[in-house]
Amino acid sequence: MYELSSNFLFIAFICYIVATFFFGGSLKTNDNGPNRWGTIGITVTLIGFLSQITYFILRWIAAGHAPVSNLFEFITFFGMMLIFAFIMIYFMYRLNIIGLFALPLSIIIIAYASVFPHEIKPLVPSLKSYWLHIHVTTAALGEAILAISFITGLIYLIKNIDQKVSTKKTFWLEAVLYFLVTVVGFVVISTAFTASGYEAKYNWINKDKVQEEMVYNLPSLVGPHKGELTTKDRFEALAEMPAMVNAKKLNTVIWSVFAGAALYAIIRLILRKRIGAFLQPFVQKVDSELLDEIGYRAVAIGFPVFTLGGLIFAMIWAQIAWTKFWSWDPKEDWALITWLFYAVFLHLRFKRNWQGEKSAWLAVLGFAIIMFNLIAVNLIIAGLHSYA
Repeated sequence: MYELSSNFLFIAFICYIVATFFFGGSLKTNDNGPNRWGTIGITVTLIGFLSQITYFILRWIAAGHAPVSNLFEFITFFGMMLIFAFIMIYFMYRLNIIGLFALPLSIIIIAYASVFPHEIKPLVPSLKSYWLHIHVTTAALGEAILAISFITGLIYLIKNIDQKVSTKKTFWLEAVLYFLVTVVGFVVISTAFTASGYEAKYNWINKDKVQEEMVYNLPSLVGPHKGELTTKDRFEALAEMPAMVNAKKLNTVIWSVFAGAALYAIIRLILRKRIGAFLQPFVQKVDSELLDEIGYRAVAIGFPVFTLGGLIFAMIWAQIAWTKFWSWDPKEDWALITWLFYAVFLHLRFKRNWQGEKSAWLAVLGFAIIMFNLIAVNLIIAGLHSYA
């Protein structure tokens, strides 16, 4: 059952790649309406989405619980919800250009998920609740809908920011694109080391002063608290982390930065221009006002969904599992920060008439907060939500 479900995920991944090319081809004809390329693109996307749903159901059956209990499962589900949100937006607006950006983003997210352990493991006691699929799936759906505002905001900025001169705007836009390249770079380097069978083991002392074993699949630039390398002929850590920091996951982030920088440098050498400048000609036909409208509506829909899943359902479950609805856990804190940010976003939109470029920058920043919560908080800071 497990192997079969993985095959369906692979089929979905391939379908999303193929669909991306068709949405790219649609730009040669008419971006603001249905055409043969766009029709094929959305058809292949639907096939991929149905394949991923099948994967999700089969893994649920094999695991005996909703497959959203670790980073691999949650990030994969988040990628699926992003595709779902895109499909809904597509049939509302028939805007092919969104597919050209939404599908690659989902591909990057699913590829990123693949570097984490795939094995199905028994749930820890606090996760054995029907609130697992209620809280986590709703929060992921809300974040996926909010991600659509990031996509439309990014397209808006790529189209409207003058790439002929270097400014703060071009710098920060390029920084956003660099982050996406960083994730791709990490996937590439992590896959390479995994394929080579690289493994380094440490004995270390956790925050409860208990000795444990930590296994690295990337060379250890930073080591665990009071760590002792037990694998011969492996790279010794350059620095030791305190017990409250997950050294292995921090090591992952550091490698991501290095790999991303290398890949970005290669891309710049090939393009001989900023990535934003390279993409700008592809988005010139799209209506800026329509992008702004879609971005706003994505936040208007995604915000209440995230409020339910990320805060209300989370607090109910926390009260049941830990006898208190709020623990000031890092994950909880950043969920609250995310909620407050989008509340401010809507306030500025309604009361201050922040539209167009200002709204686009807010949408990009909001998604950066979501990604920080998903990646940095999960990978570096140990807390009650450190299940992966």
